[in-house]
Amino acid sequence: MAALDEDADDPYRWLEALDPPEVVRWVTDRNAETLGALGGEGFARTRAAIREVFDSKDRIPYPGWRGDGFYYDFWRDAGHPRGLWRRTTPEQYRRDEPEWEVLLDVDALNAAEGENWTWGGVTVLRPSYDRCLVSLSRGGADAVVVREFDLGRRAFVPDGFTLPEAKSDVCWIDADHIYVATDFGPGSLTSSGYPRVAKRWRRGTPLSAAETAFEGRVDDVTVSATHDPTPGYERDFVGRYRDFFHSEHFVRRPGGDLVRIDVPDDAWCDIHRDWLLVRPRSAWTAGGVTYPPGALLAARFGEYLDGRRELTVLFEPDDRTSLSSYAWTRNHLILVTITDVKTRMQVLTPHASGWHRQPMPGVPEFDSSRIVDTDPDHNDSYLISSAGFLQPATLGLGTVGGEVAVLKREPAFFDAHGMAVRQFFATSADGTRVPYFVAGPDAAGPALLTGYGGFEVSLTPEYSGVIGRGWLARGGTYAVANIRGGGEYGPGWHRAAQRAGRVKAFEDFAAVAADLVARGRTTPDRLGIEGGSNGGLLMGVMLTRYPQLFGAVVATVPLLDMRRYTKLLAGASWIAEYGDPDDEGDWAYLREFSPYHNVRPGRPYPPVLFVTSTRDDRVHPGHARKMAARLREHGYDVSYYENVEGGHGAAADNEQAATIWALTLEFLWRRLAAGADRRPG
Repeated sequence: MAALDEDADDPYRWLEALDPPEVVRWVTDRNAETLGALGGEGFARTRAAIREVFDSKDRIPYPGWRGDGFYYDFWRDAGHPRGLWRRTTPEQYRRDEPEWEVLLDVDALNAAEGENWTWGGVTVLRPSYDRCLVSLSRGGADAVVVREFDLGRRAFVPDGFTLPEAKSDVCWIDADHIYVATDFGPGSLTSSGYPRVAKRWRRGTPLSAAETAFEGRVDDVTVSATHDPTPGYERDFVGRYRDFFHSEHFVRRPGGDLVRIDVPDDAWCDIHRDWLLVRPRSAWTAGGVTYPPGALLAARFGEYLDGRRELTVLFEPDDRTSLSSYAWTRNHLILVTITDVKTRMQVLTPHASGWHRQPMPGVPEFDSSRIVDTDPDHNDSYLISSAGFLQPATLGLGTVGGEVAVLKREPAFFDAHGMAVRQFFATSADGTRVPYFVAGPDAAGPALLTGYGGFEVSLTPEYSGVIGRGWLARGGTYAVANIRGGGEYGPGWHRAAQRAGRVKAFEDFAAVAADLVARGRTTPDRLGIEGGSNGGLLMGVMLTRYPQLFGAVVATVPLLDMRRYTKLLAGASWIAEYGDPDDEGDWAYLREFSPYHNVRPGRPYPPVLFVTSTRDDRVHPGHARKMAARLREHGYDVSYYENVEGGHGAAADNEQAATIWALTLEFLWRRLAAGADRRPG
């Protein structure tokens, strides 16, 4: 078959239909082939070892504050596969075995209602903390059903706020009003399938009677409407997101008038009490001063709305350091930065004389720390988690200006004796230094390399009992590539691989692979790669563009057909990242790397496994299905597994997650451990 180009050339378009009988048969046959080939005692042992990690009762239950004196947590284990939403007191949480108050048992709910709900999150009413809006997803999809829940009675509210299944966004205004952005019927969704309209809904009235608060445009990604209930700072905000990186935000006055927050449309902004924070993605001149991309700026919000442009630089990036995240406490701002992908933290405090800063306790090299939660309405405490590739996570409770007390320690799920972590830098095709981490034994052998490289997402060191048990403990090496397209070095690192620059992310990953081999850590036939979603696109490009570098490839919930991706589910929302295939100029470069359109016969493609989910309503399973079918047509070694549930995570519970990870790691180990020769079919 000649190279694909236009839709009319696509013989596997029929696999985009979700579940007609012929598609179900195709999926069932592929699943049976894969399970038959990879099953057996080795697979069973790997799956059991991974399941123990997921179900371990010694895992850290990461809590969240809701401001009412409780720690809240959502928990899954073997006895509760769909999970428990629960809470406990801070005093109980410090115990080895806290007493938890179960608020909602999702498994019991499924049994009572004959459903397959998975947990989709919760929005709690402030400041009373007595009601919440619970989101429930069928099989793990992004679309959810929203139902009001009474925290005191631990029961759903009869005739309370309820929304049917949709990709909805909700926010409390007060006990009798909420903002809701959802599917209101024809014309209410954007071309990406997200809400275009947000409304103010009053208790006891039908949704059809809700008052329109804000409308976006059909070609926007989505809209939002939120209420800030902070005492003394009660405000309403609405906004439209033109794409992932451009937005407009407004203060909504009580009468419905909108006041634009005048920041660049590619800047990220946030309001907390008196303060406006702005993080521009490109250089921005305000008040006669030019601020660099990736800086964090602060201004008094009221004065800013009145036209004053007195901005304080809270963080300024350099060639090695970027802002990762931040968190407010009652009186302070905690900044999390990364320098060459290593975490650092500092505390900033506003005073009449300006912002004062002080360091946070040091973080060991190669470790990654994050702020788990704060309670900015009430205190200056924070929950902080630290972990490394070989160091299990530690959860601590600190207060700004004081010490951090360890609350919980994750158990070690594998023996890291004799292993080490090192950071290297590869040189990409254009001379750019690309960092990557290597964990494992200091010897050559099977290696697993992963990466993402998109949407300004950073990959930092983390502890994985799954990778530890299923790969490192067997003698494998694990590597993480921090390629362009991510956020490791700020907006510029991301922007370099947007749209037509996407090839730089691919060149970076290939350079890391080659560098691993050059350093003697592995060989091409023993180097496997794995990635999901945008990382699945990366895997598809590595397969078709750099097959000689790898011994095996796994792509999970992947994006692969760059001609039709905007026509499938949420694909149109990613045009700012990749480009528009309906634009002739954009398709000219997309065509060059679209994996589905670059499959050729007689190439040295390594064996590949595709994993996806029928219930993924973000990246359509048709991407993986069609790619597998096209590779099979040419006789390549291709395996395919589609989980019926799972959504974009590909798994709806621990058992499904263990199965998918066992398939992934068994597939890679069997093909790489012996370094077997590969030949095109």
